[in-house]
Amino acid sequence: MGQEQSLAGKVAFITGAARGQGRSHAVELARRGARILALDICEQIETVPYGLGTSADLEQTVAEVREVGGEIIAVQGDVREPADIAAAVERCREAFGVPDIVVANAGINSQRGEEPDPHSAFVDTIMVNLVGVWNTVHAIAPLLIERGEGGSIVLISSTQGLNGRGGDGSGAATGYTASKHGVVGIMRSLMGWLAPHSIRINTIHPAGVPTAMVAHEEMMNWFANNPEGGNMGNALPVPMLDPIDISRAVLYLVEDSGRHVTGVTLPVDAGFTAK
Repeated sequence: MGQEQSLAGKVAFITGAARGQGRSHAVELARRGARILALDICEQIETVPYGLGTSADLEQTVAEVREVGGEIIAVQGDVREPADIAAAVERCREAFGVPDIVVANAGINSQRGEEPDPHSAFVDTIMVNLVGVWNTVHAIAPLLIERGEGGSIVLISSTQGLNGRGGDGSGAATGYTASKHGVVGIMRSLMGWLAPHSIRINTIHPAGVPTAMVAHEEMMNWFANNPEGGNMGNALPVPMLDPIDISRAVLYLVEDSGRHVTGVTLPVDAGFTAK
């Protein structure tokens, strides 16, 4: 039970938690004793060509966290809206206290074969993937400073936050790459502010993970239209990573193993960015 309960007494605030990577992060942190506040929009965004997580998906996250013995509160809310983030943080404080761990995971990727509205796709992607991360960190970091007990913030970026592959001039592809680079900017900008308070902030950069964001017909159409830019091309002989691979990186950063790690852009990408 020792290692299993390495996060006992900790509280984790996770966005985009209804399914995919977010659900995996919630379950794995709960497995190690963290209490979970799981936030997800559970509504469709018009420019997104695949179905976003639903309230039923979020309830499945709740069920899976409870299956491993975890405590969880699920909240529906939009990371683009500061009021929704504030309400979720307040729910967390009332039930569990100030979060010790923040995993800003919520994100969209609206790439498709034929883009009907590049401007809207760009703006929506920036708002969710970048402004949503800022809203999340901005709502919680001052509370961590005030509490004075440190903390760990993990921002889920992408290999597209370290390079520019895949750009085809579309609003979605440009917005995705720009937003994921911007997440690194948020991390680097805030690292020096947070470090004196023993609050660590890092980014993780996954290669392709077969979640609903990637595994849908419109994305396959985009790959077909962009055979070079869309090449997943991992160096290791694996086509894609699993959500658990990213969750293990999150665990490294939020557990004692990462207690002296801050300001790091951590690729979990099977060598994709090194090629």
